[in-house]
Amino acid sequence: MHELAITDSILSIATKHAIAAEATAVSDIHILVGRLSSIIDDSVQFYWGIIAKDTICEKAILHFIRIPAELECLECGTKFLIEAELILCPKCGSIRVKILSGNEFRVESIEIIK
Repeated sequence: MHELAITDSILSIATKHAIAAEATAVSDIHILVGRLSSIIDDSVQFYWGIIAKDTICEKAILHFIRIPAELECLECGTKFLIEAELILCPKCGSIRVKILSGNEFRVESIEIIK
């Protein structure tokens, strides 16, 4: 359900910048989504179709750019990527890790029509 609030924030950001740029429409919105974020692309897309209706962003295509999750072991310094759940360090087995990337979520860019 939090995707509705997130989608509303995306719409607000895109609308604000499009109006400031004197755009007539927004054609594309590029969104960075980290592997560890709990954002579900299909849910955001679903809500987008509802809340963007009759706005400057109505026909905008959402592009989801997935950022891999990279961690660093705090015991041995090994850096590694994960595909799904958090895992132990593949080198030493430690559970002490620091997230380097993968929890991002932001509007990276918008493309407008003047």
